[in-house]
Amino acid sequence: MSLRPYHHGNLRAALLECGLVLLATRPADELSLREVARAAGVSANAVYRHFPDKRALMVGLAAEGFRLLGESQRMAAAAVHGGTAGFEATGRAYVRFALANPALFRLMFANPAPPDLLSRPASETMDAMAFLRANAEEAAGGRHDATLVAVQAWSMAHGLALLMLDRQIPADEAVIGGVFDLWSGIVATAQNAPGRT
Repeated sequence: MSLRPYHHGNLRAALLECGLVLLATRPADELSLREVARAAGVSANAVYRHFPDKRALMVGLAAEGFRLLGESQRMAAAAVHGGTAGFEATGRAYVRFALANPALFRLMFANPAPPDLLSRPASETMDAMAFLRANAEEAAGGRHDATLVAVQAWSMAHGLALLMLDRQIPADEAVIGGVFDLWSGIVATAQNAPGRT
């Protein structure tokens, strides 16, 4: 049975869309090219024109995951009008995205982009990483190294997401909010400390 039969247009995008729908119900290692083809309503041979093997499909799905993560972070930042509040909102959005898309989130980091994402030009990186760097530069405000601010924020959000996904701590909105409120307070204190330039 097909999730959304494919008739015309961009088959690659349709296959990725079907793959994302299937990932909502199972881990990535249980997903097959044939299953994605069936979901799209096309033959397995049609899939091979765009994804020669399962690894290629997984890399494509991971890239789509980073795009969707970046989109959710941009919306979260815009909702609070950017700035430091926007940077904090992107962290909350990161954790919420992971909790809402556990198989996709794990896949994204099992099939990473080229190394050194933070130092590559924005046009060469995945959407979410470029957005992280831009937000870190704004939050650092010239007082701190923007790359270190990005790494610290990413580490905190990613660690919190994994702790919740692995059920080491409750996947609770109050915990997410409390962690990011505390982080914002620490950042504000550090920025206003005497002797800071």
